[in-house]
Amino acid sequence: MKKFILVLVAVVALGFAGNAQNAIGVRGAFGNSTSAELSYLHGLGSANRLELDLGWHNFKDWGSYINLTGIYQWNFNISGGLGWFAGLGANVGLYTGRNDNNIGLGFDAQIGLEYKFNIPLQVSIDFRPQWDILGAGSGFGYGVALGIRYCF
Repeated sequence: MKKFILVLVAVVALGFAGNAQNAIGVRGAFGNSTSAELSYLHGLGSANRLELDLGWHNFKDWGSYINLTGIYQWNFNISGGLGWFAGLGANVGLYTGRNDNNIGLGFDAQIGLEYKFNIPLQVSIDFRPQWDILGAGSGFGYGVALGIRYCF
């Protein structure tokens, strides 16, 4: 199943490859869980984009969560390659706990800073609060993440 999801994300990423504002990479987050995500950015014009993240999250108290998050972002340039962004989105995933497995669904927000180097490399740091409305992890959560992406 994990291989199928990875192949699906790769196919979607390649399908959007015609836009020069795209990037693919990884995010690592720390908050109420430890997370690793494959991350894809798709430009939607000069100031907007869509971020898709396929992640695995390990919660110390009760189990793990694999999910897909989509966030619509507004981008703002500060100076040169430095910018900031903010966005809203949703997530869906599968919780695997000690005693049960179930589907999760929630809403996300995101705000962060990013820097695009003169080479095709982008780094970012962001804060992502989320409110899960369905699943074993229902309630408020958050994470601070460092992202590294290849731009194409």
